[in-house]
Amino acid sequence: MFRRVYLDNSATTPIDREVIDAMLPFLTEKFGNASSIHFFGQEARGAVDKARHQVAEIINARPNEIVFTSGGTEANNLAIRGLVEANEKYGKHIITSQIEHSAVKEVCQDMEKRGLEVTYLPVYEDGIVKTEDVKAAIREDTILISVMTANNEIGTIQPVEEIGKFVRRLREQGKKIWFHTDAVQALGKIPVDVEEIGCDLLSISGHKLYAPKGIGALYVRRGVRLHAQNIGGHQERERRGGTESVPHIVAFGKACELAKINLAETASNLKNLRDKFENNVAERISDIEPNGNRENRLPNISNISFRSVEGEGLLINLDLQGVAVSTGSACSSGSLEPSPVIRALGRNDELARGAIRFSFGKDNTEDDVEYVLEVLPKAVENLRRLSPNFQAAKK
Repeated sequence: MFRRVYLDNSATTPIDREVIDAMLPFLTEKFGNASSIHFFGQEARGAVDKARHQVAEIINARPNEIVFTSGGTEANNLAIRGLVEANEKYGKHIITSQIEHSAVKEVCQDMEKRGLEVTYLPVYEDGIVKTEDVKAAIREDTILISVMTANNEIGTIQPVEEIGKFVRRLREQGKKIWFHTDAVQALGKIPVDVEEIGCDLLSISGHKLYAPKGIGALYVRRGVRLHAQNIGGHQERERRGGTESVPHIVAFGKACELAKINLAETASNLKNLRDKFENNVAERISDIEPNGNRENRLPNISNISFRSVEGEGLLINLDLQGVAVSTGSACSSGSLEPSPVIRALGRNDELARGAIRFSFGKDNTEDDVEYVLEVLPKAVENLRRLSPNFQAAKK
């Protein structure tokens, strides 16, 4: 009998029991529409307002700067499309990085089809954008910079505070330019403070934070103009039309409240588990390459390339042993192409195809790590035994 070990928390997290308890009443007796003016509606409105405060508090924002969305993807779409469409007279150039989530990268690619120009900055071997490259890419017609807070595959933390300070200085000099950051993976693992970052727009999502799928939010700094993408209602201060999903919003608020309270303890526990795992993998398995900066990264993500091993094969082998991991972003699952993030580090196809992401969550234990350390070396050995290239290299 094998056990089940879930090490794919960067794809999604299980819903916290306290979060479930908070949202359940709004799935049953507290069913009102938050836009209605009678008792049932105002009860729902009060719950939404409370959640808006809870979400604002974890990122040090004002409640009226929070726009609830269906998730991180919609938040990124609203940020990029909404900002550009509302301010297009100021420029038609966007700066982003080569390792952004597809919810940013593909929006930028779509904007290129509409006549905008996009600069995709490199990240080099450590997986971190250089602030100097951002500065060098600025043009007269640059309107938006979008660089993620932390990468979803390798966990590297980007210099968003430095970028934010630079953008603020440019605006003080009269330039019309804004800064967006995708903080979906960072929230709940490291401090995320919109004032420290100095961003104008920031995207977050519930299901990476022990809340349900289908809920997220966009922080919009006071005074920033956006063109709504969901038309047909006056909700969210006319920035996102559509009836609010009260149960999901309540759940997200509760998850943010818990994450803020437990941030330091959670981050410490995750780092300890990750470091124990990585140290033992390095001792027990040869021919591996860790991906990304080893220090400046999220505490819960470990991304490792195994030479002469196909990542998909290793993922399936581990799944048969009860261990859930990932070969990259869940949103690109099923793609046969090597991870663009790993390739952006300068890795060849072999290492890119052999990359596995192990992402730890607050419910993981040392026993989980021990079990993975027991089955992982055997899985790698079995796959390498079938690899002609690996066998030839040993001779």
